[in-house]
Amino acid sequence: MRWRWGLVLAAFASSALAGLDHERIRDLRAAGEILPLETILEHYRSTYPDGRILETELEQEDGVLVYELYILGDDGEVRELEYDARSGVLLRVKSATEKHGGRRRSGWGDD
Repeated sequence: MRWRWGLVLAAFASSALAGLDHERIRDLRAAGEILPLETILEHYRSTYPDGRILETELEQEDGVLVYELYILGDDGEVRELEYDARSGVLLRVKSATEKHGGRRRSGWGDD
């Protein structure tokens, strides 16, 4: 199980930089302004042990830094989980079906 975490973290650490510049993220981490992605992933795994992480992002929404995790549930549904990057609190869970007007998303470029 430990090697699986290493693969997940290595595969998704760079995708967390999608919303913000990597130097800015490093500065935020060093200043204690945001939690490490690893902490968010640990919380996610304790809540959704059977889900599969597809993508992660760190974005700023309405002045709040938010980690977004896109997961594939064991029911086949893609969900977006949003965590407050400072506190680690789960802010919301959105279904990809809800987000896209009742239709399933065919790919990540469908926004």
